Amino acid sequence: MYGDLYSFAKSFDAKIGWSRVGVVLSVTVIAVAAAVLYHALRDIDFEEVLDAIAAVEKHDVARAALFVAAGYFTLTFYDLFALHSIGRADVPYRVAALAGFTSYAVGHNVGASAFTAGAVRYRIYSAHGLSAIDVAKICFVAGLTFWLGNATVLGLGIAIAPQAASAIDQLPPLVNRILAFGILGVLATYVAWVWRTPRAVGRHNWLVTLPNGPLTLLQIGVGIIDLGCCAAAMYMLVPDEPYIGFVTLAVIFVSSTLLGFASHSPGGLGVFDAAMLVALWQFDTEDLVAGLLLFRLLYYLVPFGISLAILGGREVWLSVRAARPGGYRDQPPPYPPPPPPPSHTLSSSGGGRGSGSGPGDSREGSEAGGPH
Repeated sequence: MYGDLYSFAKSFDAKIGWSRVGVVLSVTVIAVAAAVLYHALRDIDFEEVLDAIAAVEKHDVARAALFVAAGYFTLTFYDLFALHSIGRADVPYRVAALAGFTSYAVGHNVGASAFTAGAVRYRIYSAHGLSAIDVAKICFVAGLTFWLGNATVLGLGIAIAPQAASAIDQLPPLVNRILAFGILGVLATYVAWVWRTPRAVGRHNWLVTLPNGPLTLLQIGVGIIDLGCCAAAMYMLVPDEPYIGFVTLAVIFVSSTLLGFASHSPGGLGVFDAAMLVALWQFDTEDLVAGLLLFRLLYYLVPFGISLAILGGREVWLSVRAARPGGYRDQPPPYPPPPPPPSHTLSSSGGGRGSGSGPGDSREGSEAGGPH
């Protein structure tokens, strides 16, 4: 069955092209969001929006900022987890934290995060002996953590509050609940699949051993904490009246975030906001817009400014250090490159946490390999 699916995907890509489908999807989502924003905001009073921003309780803004900080702190463990998964546990946490925070802060704001975040990561990790392929593997494992967390939050949240998803997709709550159980079933199947024996995806140089069952549960937990912190920050900034439960807000927030991600617009600009305005129709528009603007300030603009300052300062420091006699360019790299893999295995992911290195890996890699 896997071979049939792979053949279909390859044939579809040759005849139509997945990139064209992605472009059409992005344009469609952005066009719909633009129409929704026009109808939602055409009668808005911007003076009332400014008044609503001023009326937000300062302690709520402070709590939202703390949740944002906690969310970005959690993002650093995406990279740390990925480094262990590819067998580079020798890279210290401070480097993973720097790469994780700055890459996500830049990727969130600039857009095309697969490329922009990858470029930031490579600039940082290359100084520690990681190749472009290693960085690609880190991006893959970090992305897997993101999607596992999203799927878990959406599956559990929609199962509990299916009407929240109905506000986004306009499907009956019963249908959404069935879909939620389907998502959870797929997640359980994946966990069981990686639990039994080491699994790998990719081919040749680009072979990644997936985290095993217990590590996958840890991976899901990291994703849940990250999304929970982000949703909590938004929850602090929406109006108090009428009351809305946290689970309902979390489902709407994650769904809106994924729509923004699908649009490929920087920070989901316009798409995320349109989805939130549609789903949270019960709130006063000016009050909700005020909360969305504050969230963008705290979650996007402030971290972006901090990350640019950090990256700029790092580049200046590296330049000054290189200009000195005996600077770092005259020194060996701080971390030697990992030894080449033994001849009996194709895996290049090393013996990191959960990699399950050994002669059996190449057999599993061949079995589970292929495009991902």
